[in-house]
Amino acid sequence: MARNVNFDLNYPLMEAGLESPIDEEGVHDSFTQLIAEQSQNGGLPEAIELQQLQRELDEEGRDDVAYLSSPGPEFRGRIRGRRDVEWEEDERQVDPLIGERWSSATLRVLSSMPSRTIGRSRGAIISQYYNRTMQLRRRRQSRPSIKDFSRSARPSIRGYGMEADSTDAQDTEASKRERLVNNLQNLSASDRERMLKAMPLSVREKSELRRRALQKEKGTHSGSKIPCCSRLKYYIIIAVRQSWYSWLSFLHSLQLWQVALKRVSGRFGSGVLSYFLFLQTLLFFNLFLFLVTGAFMVLPQAVLPPPRPAGSNSFSGLELLTGGGYFSDSVMYYGYYCNYTLRDKCQDDVGVKNLSVLNETRQDCMSKQHSYNMPLAYFFTIGVAFFITCIILVYSMSKSFGQSFRIDKSHSILAIKVLCSWDFKVIKKTSVKLMSENICTQLKELLAEVNHKQVKITVRQKLKRLAVHGLAWSICIASTISCVLGIYYFSGFMYQNLKESSHIKNKDPWLYEASLLALPVVVSLINLFLPGLFVLAAWMEDYESPSVRTYVAIGRNLMLKVSVLGVLCYHWLGRVASDPQGNGLECWESFVGQELYRFLLMDFIFTLLDTLFGEFLWRLFSEKVLKRRRRPVFDIARNVLDLIYGQTLAWLGVLFTPLLPAVQALKLLLLFYIKKSSVMMNCQAPRRPYRVSQMHTIFITLLCFPSFLGASVCVTYTMWSITPSSSCGPFRGLKTMLQAGKHWVEELEKDNPNLSLLAWIHSYLVENPFFLFVGAGIFLIVIYFYSQVVDGERKIINLLQEQIENEGEDKKFLITRLQSIHEQRRTPTRRLTSQDSNY
Repeated sequence: MARNVNFDLNYPLMEAGLESPIDEEGVHDSFTQLIAEQSQNGGLPEAIELQQLQRELDEEGRDDVAYLSSPGPEFRGRIRGRRDVEWEEDERQVDPLIGERWSSATLRVLSSMPSRTIGRSRGAIISQYYNRTMQLRRRRQSRPSIKDFSRSARPSIRGYGMEADSTDAQDTEASKRERLVNNLQNLSASDRERMLKAMPLSVREKSELRRRALQKEKGTHSGSKIPCCSRLKYYIIIAVRQSWYSWLSFLHSLQLWQVALKRVSGRFGSGVLSYFLFLQTLLFFNLFLFLVTGAFMVLPQAVLPPPRPAGSNSFSGLELLTGGGYFSDSVMYYGYYCNYTLRDKCQDDVGVKNLSVLNETRQDCMSKQHSYNMPLAYFFTIGVAFFITCIILVYSMSKSFGQSFRIDKSHSILAIKVLCSWDFKVIKKTSVKLMSENICTQLKELLAEVNHKQVKITVRQKLKRLAVHGLAWSICIASTISCVLGIYYFSGFMYQNLKESSHIKNKDPWLYEASLLALPVVVSLINLFLPGLFVLAAWMEDYESPSVRTYVAIGRNLMLKVSVLGVLCYHWLGRVASDPQGNGLECWESFVGQELYRFLLMDFIFTLLDTLFGEFLWRLFSEKVLKRRRRPVFDIARNVLDLIYGQTLAWLGVLFTPLLPAVQALKLLLLFYIKKSSVMMNCQAPRRPYRVSQMHTIFITLLCFPSFLGASVCVTYTMWSITPSSSCGPFRGLKTMLQAGKHWVEELEKDNPNLSLLAWIHSYLVENPFFLFVGAGIFLIVIYFYSQVVDGERKIINLLQEQIENEGEDKKFLITRLQSIHEQRRTPTRRLTSQDSNY
């Protein structure tokens, strides 16, 4: 009977109380002594060594399966005539671990290995775990003792026999199974599950044992009389538990786009899914900004609006495209907000005849009315919103680092996915189909990673690849620099045109606002077509790994977006804000806010055009004209960098356009459904599946450092260094926006001298940029420290995995050595037997 040895190093350790039949320390001591005796007493016969090992193992546990099932002398005598033929077959075995027969000593050692099923029949396993359940029941004071069972149900050493031909009729497999079911029924639920998990039986047999134990338990409970109070208690517990599970299920169903994300993940894999998850994250950021600015800035100003200027524009519809016109005198832009404290109006209910009574009434009204300092609220709302966003980003990035850079080898994850990924609570056909597609795609990605092999290339091929990569990067960098220079000069041209066409604003405002769309259109065209050149360069490089191609494309698109945003920030803060009077702008902050609105809107329109022409029409052309079933592949890098570009515009514009986060949230909401529909209809899954475990971490990192950090620097520079407009906005008449907080602190100190400490804190913590840089440095140190901790944990896990692998190799070596010693002892005996038979 051939038996294979399973050296699975990932086998779960046994719980307390479910240890192996032979103590592991005893096994290691036996191994050590065996090697020591073999090295010191090389001249002694191997039979003496095996007898010593036999005695040691007998002292460790005489109820072991292999020991109790070793063949007796009579059995050896009956089969001695067949040994010669079988010995010749055994010598043909190449691997000594896959022999047809094991010695008793080897079987005794193998029984302590993780599988614990070598050399044992199903009846022996059931009998062994029947005895274990009896031991667990003895430890429970509330359980019946062993005296309550019949003599046949008590633990017997005969239960460990390897063969099924026991002389006792009550030790058959059926009776053993029945007694095991009875004992499982009397165990607690946790002990029963632990015992069933530890049994080296198939899943089918475990399910059958669990079903029979539960069936008997239900029959016992139904036949017994439960007191009324206990029954009521059980009903209450069941009702509370069901209510809790229903509440958890309801909260789980409230997750945004849960079913849609599962469909995308099942069909296209984790790469495309990471784009939609990142879009969901950006939506939450913008909703948070909208709630903060709306509650502390927009809502108070909308409740107590300032008087509308004479000759204001009426709504015509063009404002939705240009952001000007009617929207210029609304809560959408910076210039609409007042620079005074908002107060409720006092009603003069008393006549003017009694002036003293009138003054007293007004004083009472002033003391009772609510006031709201709009400049202070505007300043601190923007600062606190950016600070909280920074904390959330740092926390998300640290958490994502810990999740994505953990040790997750493909072989172990593949086994987990195959055996443990299915959720048996899913019963709907659509959900079952969705889960099966998701698991299938994940298995494809893992198999592709497992089967990926590093191809060795020659030095000539390496030089050729380096030349191709250098040429591709040179093309990408040159095209990016040329486009950025074009945007720089075109923005300068538009700045000069803005000066010259300022007199046309009153004559033909529509033409003036339409001319302002030129710069956003040019920038959007560059963002639309230049990534196509990057795709051609990547096709020329011919990367073997799809993930590497994605990361290279992300780097090139990031280079383009950062360069474009840098030129635009210089245009707005260096040109427009430096000389607003020369440009004919009464409120340059509102103009910059309108520019950002136009850029955000043009980015959304060109994204729709790219979806229409680049995906939908290309699919129709490929199917109808080219007669191919091949569809375009979703460009993850390009779409993700478009999201980061739009979010950077939203963060830059929240100071000048408080409602811009609401516009960005609406844009992302529409973009999700448009992109999801386009991906499902027009795109195909990657031809070579690949797993991207660190892509979401890279997206969050790019969102934090180039995007949020750059926007924070620009907003901080605007509030600390640039002089605000003198005729609009909450900071009119001040040298910088930062002076709003300083004036408020001075007024507090003047009214109450005890608050001088607050003025000192404001002057040293808020006005001094040193503490801002210290805070940023602390955040960077926290991120670096966390990354180093994660890296140290990875190294420790690597060392532990290597140690486990080395221990497995040691066990293989020791078992092979033990078997070889046994075979060497049998060789002289077989030769003497063959010589006696010849005589």
